[in-house]
Amino acid sequence: MGEYQDMKLRVIPLPEEELFVPGHSACAGCGEALAVRIAMKALGKNTIVCLSTGCLEVFSTQYRNSAWKVPVIHMLFENTSAVASGVEVAMRRMGKDANVAVFAGDGATADIGFASFSGMLERGHNIIYICLDNEAYMNTGVQRSGLTPFAAHTTTSPSGRQSMGNISTKKDILSIAIAHGVPYVATASIAHPEDIYRKVSKAASIGQSYVQIHVPCPTGWGFDSSKTVEVAKLALETRLWINYEAIDGEIANVMRVNKKPVEDYLKLQKRFRHLFRSEEGKEIIGKIQEIADKNAERFGLL
Repeated sequence: MGEYQDMKLRVIPLPEEELFVPGHSACAGCGEALAVRIAMKALGKNTIVCLSTGCLEVFSTQYRNSAWKVPVIHMLFENTSAVASGVEVAMRRMGKDANVAVFAGDGATADIGFASFSGMLERGHNIIYICLDNEAYMNTGVQRSGLTPFAAHTTTSPSGRQSMGNISTKKDILSIAIAHGVPYVATASIAHPEDIYRKVSKAASIGQSYVQIHVPCPTGWGFDSSKTVEVAKLALETRLWINYEAIDGEIANVMRVNKKPVEDYLKLQKRFRHLFRSEEGKEIIGKIQEIADKNAERFGLL
């Protein structure tokens, strides 16, 4: 890996024009809606959105209403990357210059659509792929996905006397994208809108790119809708989410923030409340802290 550089937080004036507008039916405090609003400011009007099945598709494209002011194509979980690839090739052959952007959830990216996602990356299409990572299949009932954190409760990894939640750790899609040779790979968080704007703008200028945005979900995670940004900030401060960039396979920037224990993040969410009810749960919290510490070591945040 290359040398780590601190990512300096700075205020960036964002365009006033809204391309993802109010009137959708997202839950109060929806992290996805916040992220997409900022991302669309970075992508601009000259964009074709390829939209996977999921929360965003459902709440923003209900019949006779649309929150989008750009062309949007809805695809299935499993073929979003394949259809987006066709759109990108068609635009190129017609000599038309436009951003082709995918918005997909964690399940559509890491699980159901993983094969077509990998194929799209292998072929080198100039597509800005944005994964809205709310860490479960929220639209269909909070089922576990490949990006659900270790020990989190979902409806398919229930907590209780016989279970301490999800037994797997988050799949490292960022490293998988880097291994495919994607020139620009980044993470972002709705805790820092200017950072989302900067990274999506850079992705659009480069072409082939993958950006994974952490988007807390009040409904699925179980916290008050007024605390979305607070929860997002705590994910960064506890090192359970790291904001960084990888350019041509090398880590280039890592965001440094104040350090806090993982309990500060976990205790605000109902999906982790089972961990605070037993001695076994306390041991699991210790393992989650180990995950955070390994993240800090990997990205030079010790």
